[in-house]
Amino acid sequence: MDYSQVLLKPVVSEKANDAKEQSNHVTFFVHPDSNKIEVKKAVEAAFDVKVESVNIIRKKAMPRKRFGRVTGRIPGYKKAYVKLVKGDKIEIFEGV
Repeated sequence: MDYSQVLLKPVVSEKANDAKEQSNHVTFFVHPDSNKIEVKKAVEAAFDVKVESVNIIRKKAMPRKRFGRVTGRIPGYKKAYVKLVKGDKIEIFEGV
């Protein structure tokens, strides 16, 4: 898989920003079929940095309930926490 297909979009949240500032972790939504090795190669190729480790979590799709009735579903996703080597940075949303 090409790195443009593996990395879908960066996660923009308070938790992701705190992880970026405190422990040099960058967070991305990734393709559901990708694995740690593909994510590592994609980040290194896309941003020209060295990756120390990759942790992946998967959130399953869940039914959307309203007043006890199922009215649809909440989609699932796969998210990767990528730890960069000390000194490397990815400037995604600096100055926004």
